[in-house]
Amino acid sequence: MLKEGEAAPDFEARDAEGGAVRLSDLRGRKVVLYFYPKDDTPGCTKEACSFRDSFAEFGRRGIEVLGVSTDDEKSHRKFAEKYGLPFRLLADTDHRVADLYGVYGEKQFMGRKYMGVARKTFLIDEEGRLRKVFDKVKVEEHADEVLQAFGEPGD
Repeated sequence: MLKEGEAAPDFEARDAEGGAVRLSDLRGRKVVLYFYPKDDTPGCTKEACSFRDSFAEFGRRGIEVLGVSTDDEKSHRKFAEKYGLPFRLLADTDHRVADLYGVYGEKQFMGRKYMGVARKTFLIDEEGRLRKVFDKVKVEEHADEVLQAFGEPGD
């Protein structure tokens, strides 16, 4: 389990357009790396729209927002277009990134067990260290929680 203060594991994944995204290429910027179970489902949509609605403030503070799920690029494109999501969604179809961050594992829903991604968010500072880990996420107000955790610009 990753802890605050540790180095964020580096990774490479494809965004919705097929472009490579490497965490190490974002060094020097603050990054929100949020994992979510599935595109275009109720909770995941609320969470994504929360980030969308606060995106201008993230940009003003120089914070990069990256959403990650095991959905493929095509699914991400449809999700982003449908809800006007201005940030990158990363396709982790083989759950390598989710494994690195310890968010892939057994889940249970309505008595059925399956493997999937847990909803969890990691705030990464300019040096590539985990500044904060959100184990519990309230989807509708999550973007506000994240902005508050990063503090004001210059903090």
